[in-house]
Amino acid sequence: MLMLPVRHKRSSSAVDMDISWKIFFLGVLLTLKGQALPADYGGDADAGELREDILEINLESQRDLFEGDIAVDPRRNAIVDEKARWKFPIPYILTDSLDLNAKGVILQAFEVYRLKSCVDFKPYEGESTYISFTKLDGCWSFVGDLHTGQNVSIGERCDTKAIVEHELLHALGFYHEQSRSDRDDYVKIWWDQIISGKEHNFNKYTDDFITDLNTPYDYESIMHYRPLSFNKEPDIPTITTAIPAFNEIIGQRLDFSAIDLERLNRMYDCAETHTLLDQCAFEQINICGMIQNENDDDDWVQTLSSTDINDHTLGGQCRDAGYFMKFDTANKEVGHSAILESRILYPKRGYQCLQFFYRIIGGPGDMLVIWLRMDDGTGTVRKPRKVHTIHGDDNSSWKIAHVTLNTEDKFRYFFQGTVTSKKAFGGILIDDIILSETTCPSGVWMVQNFTGLLLSTAHGTSVRSDCFYNSEGYGYGIDVYPNGRINASADYVGVTFHLCSGEDDAVLEWPAINRQATITIMDQDPDATLQMSNSRSFTTDESELWNKPSIFGTWDDTCNCFRGPEFGWSTFISHQQLKRRSFLKNDDLIVTVNFDDLTHLIKSEVPVQNEASYESPAIDKSVPLGPKVREARALSDPCEPNPCSNGGVCINSKGKASCRCPSGQMTVFSGEACEKQHISGEVLGVLFGGAAGTVALAAAIIATIRRQHRSSL
Repeated sequence: MLMLPVRHKRSSSAVDMDISWKIFFLGVLLTLKGQALPADYGGDADAGELREDILEINLESQRDLFEGDIAVDPRRNAIVDEKARWKFPIPYILTDSLDLNAKGVILQAFEVYRLKSCVDFKPYEGESTYISFTKLDGCWSFVGDLHTGQNVSIGERCDTKAIVEHELLHALGFYHEQSRSDRDDYVKIWWDQIISGKEHNFNKYTDDFITDLNTPYDYESIMHYRPLSFNKEPDIPTITTAIPAFNEIIGQRLDFSAIDLERLNRMYDCAETHTLLDQCAFEQINICGMIQNENDDDDWVQTLSSTDINDHTLGGQCRDAGYFMKFDTANKEVGHSAILESRILYPKRGYQCLQFFYRIIGGPGDMLVIWLRMDDGTGTVRKPRKVHTIHGDDNSSWKIAHVTLNTEDKFRYFFQGTVTSKKAFGGILIDDIILSETTCPSGVWMVQNFTGLLLSTAHGTSVRSDCFYNSEGYGYGIDVYPNGRINASADYVGVTFHLCSGEDDAVLEWPAINRQATITIMDQDPDATLQMSNSRSFTTDESELWNKPSIFGTWDDTCNCFRGPEFGWSTFISHQQLKRRSFLKNDDLIVTVNFDDLTHLIKSEVPVQNEASYESPAIDKSVPLGPKVREARALSDPCEPNPCSNGGVCINSKGKASCRCPSGQMTVFSGEACEKQHISGEVLGVLFGGAAGTVALAAAIIATIRRQHRSSL
């Protein structure tokens, strides 16, 4: 018997309910239509290389910011006024208003300053001057040390390492690059394309206010405006470079440029950095003070690149340059070895990371062993400890190694090459050593022949790493999309992160919340201070993305494990950016990944002791006041410069500044500096009245529809 579907007649009450819900959702959609919604990046962490920059973010702020991200109208450049320079280490507070990801990238930025300069930071312990990192309206900072404690705002969408580095350079005393007195020789300002009222952000200042510290104009500076800063039209620039090639470089947000660091280190008389212990590219005849061991069988030889074997530093691209160290293993007996030893080093921390590049030529078998020679208790550095062993394989190209050392006393590190099989041709090569007092990345992936992948891989297709495991036991991997994840990102490299199942999953916390995933495409410059790597981070939440991969993931035969859903960036780095600097040295793309627990940072704020209100810093009358384009102001007036934001009026009350905050038709401002914004009570009344009217109108429409429906029955 054929069973036909039966269409049941619905009750009038059910029909009325459907109509009511349709009208309700129609009202919701009409309400949302007037609100600006964030762009959809297909589930990405953010827009990657296309994400908004500082000035774009700050256009939404009601704060009166000088040059787009400098709080309060500045009186003096800390480069000139030595009283406004900081003493190190700088005390800091991470307030709990900050996003957890922002707290993580602030600590990352601290590590970059320590690696590349003498600037250092310490947790606040009651000092009178300090930096309080907080989440306010945008990304901004004061300039120089105000000697009373001061905010650096890392607001919504400001949580990148490069933005934190930029704002800290303001706090350390630096202005934007295009403010220099000689900038018109290098860039052109298109005044007719600047948003009305924002022209002052493009002023230039005399060199007695902003000094360049005798350094050239820097198109690569992390302190330079981007071409479209404060522009009226979306695609028409406000600033262009005299040398057209630099139009695509100004405003880079990777890392400090070489000249940024030169100025910073000159200003603060930095003789050495805090965490860079040693580095060597073996280009000089003294091989960085490394020594040959007298008790081994052979020597390591400083060797010039040839057509057969290129060095890693220069890749054989320069004639009569490009050296590496080589232990020749050809025709050597089994057990034959050579030792290359560093000078004595004096650590400040109890952990170090030794990074270097190596090649083992001649087939599998030969060994490269990394040792430490430590203090034996008598002050003599002689006690050996084996740290890591690398075996040769069938791949004789340059590879990267990261070795954790973990020593607190003075030490030497040394390389021992050992022959394990006799052969007619072979060698062990070392180049580009960097030893820093930092933690090694928990995952390192070298993607070889990347240019070939760019030519042969369709967009939406990825290459996938093995799984890595952090110290907690979590497994994770990354996917690299050479030509983007979607059609719209075909000119970019996409990178995503996912969790892997592992043997410790039964005892780990799920979902893996409050962990920060940081992925870095490495600039392979041999000088650690000059590297400008591309690094991006996000922090995990309670979504299924970070739950147990064996439940929410899919099986992968290549790792014999479950892999969770992907999350990351469709536009991590552009092909154009990738071809600059040393991202593809020897055609190898190197990606590092970390997955760190930030739970301890959830509650990081500490109370301020003897909190003082902001006052203008003392000014030396012998030094010219402020930039020449602005009027000099009375030194005794606490209202100069005006500390009140959002158009607040400053009143001199018994020698102290007091803000009278404005109120408009829509908003009311409050707070000590008029920094808090509220909706006017009258407006709220109108909104509530409007909402009530909308409800009444909706009820009338519902009643009318019901009558029409019932009359039709």
